Amino acid sequence: MMHTGTPVTVLGLGLMGGALAGAFLRAGHPTTVWNRTASRADDLVTRGATLAESPAAAIAAAPLVVVCVSDYDAVADVLDGPLDGRVVVNLTSGTPSRARALAAEVARRGGGYLDGGIMAVPEAVGTADALLAYSGPRPLYDAHERTLAGLGTGLHLGEEPGLSATHEMATLVLMWGMLDGFLNGAAILGTAGVSATAYLPLAQTAIGSVAGWLPGYARQVDAGVYPADDGTVDTHLAAMAHVVEESESLGVNAELPKLVRALAERAAAAGHGADGYAALVEQFRTP
Repeated sequence: MMHTGTPVTVLGLGLMGGALAGAFLRAGHPTTVWNRTASRADDLVTRGATLAESPAAAIAAAPLVVVCVSDYDAVADVLDGPLDGRVVVNLTSGTPSRARALAAEVARRGGGYLDGGIMAVPEAVGTADALLAYSGPRPLYDAHERTLAGLGTGLHLGEEPGLSATHEMATLVLMWGMLDGFLNGAAILGTAGVSATAYLPLAQTAIGSVAGWLPGYARQVDAGVYPADDGTVDTHLAAMAHVVEESESLGVNAELPKLVRALAERAAAAGHGADGYAALVEQFRTP
């Protein structure tokens, strides 16, 4: 393969790290890799990557260093030695406070820092379907945007290093809520002999419909005004009571609908019973 792009280094070759390195290779970038278990690099080396003997050697090999390891403690371990002139793009999941601390440490050692989150499965990396969100100095992102585009569709969220991790937290909550809702629904339908596969078309349609409500909800949340365009909190509470009652009668775990009902009950007690469902944001804002 002819390598004509900006040299890059990838530290960490798990499922996601290996996918990142492979995407850089396909995009024509000279790619240096390092992993604690060196054999993880065998396939990448066959495809043209260079295996470094140490993290320090890998960092020295390229101006752009992408890190994707298990956690921030592992990031600290592999970012070994001076970072003068290097831009570190950390795609390891972590908290906003750890991202800010790491940005300061990288700057102290002479490097630049972008924090990032990968909102895709490894198989999608390198395609437009993979969304990668970044935060940190805009000039650093602009300087390497073309190279990072080899990983997928990039989105710069802002200058503050912790913004990417904060967005990742919010997106994970959204993902888990949707997946848990589907699995809870599948458990309820299973008591009637309905398979999850049979439930799928209705579930996908419902998810699409709810997604269509989000622009209006976002405007209400930002304005702090919650008109009951699609039903009041009190109306939702009545439906929640039915789900809890039926779950218990069927012998299905009712913890999730009970939690949803408890949040709505608190919203109603706070005076939002006649408001729209978006008023529940006030409950999530309260410790």
